[in-house]
Amino acid sequence: DGPKCGKCGKPILLERPILLNDDTFTRTINESDVPVAVDFYADWCGPCRMMAPAVDALAAHLQGKALVGKLNTDHSARTASGFNIRGIPTTIVFKGGKEVARQSGTLPLEGLKQLMAKAGVAV
Repeated sequence: DGPKCGKCGKPILLERPILLNDDTFTRTINESDVPVAVDFYADWCGPCRMMAPAVDALAAHLQGKALVGKLNTDHSARTASGFNIRGIPTTIVFKGGKEVARQSGTLPLEGLKQLMAKAGVAV
């Protein structure tokens, strides 16, 4: 009985991060009823790969309270540059389409939870 896709009506799977790109990013952060945490990463980035399990765990932990997404900066350079992403990994939390928290660098699960709490998400 959680959030449903506006297009097809199927439940949105919140137990794992959703993959975002230049085409889906803006719609996702603007239309989400819950806060959205986005991990800006690249496949070649060692620290990004190290942080991936924590991002996955955050999605499972926040199931129903927030949406967690991942955006590959190599494949979606327009969105990454629009948010002035200078280093990766960078995690940004959005509420109602607006940036409310940002942290660059590798974060463990507890650090990601703290970022979400700073953005007003009950963790």
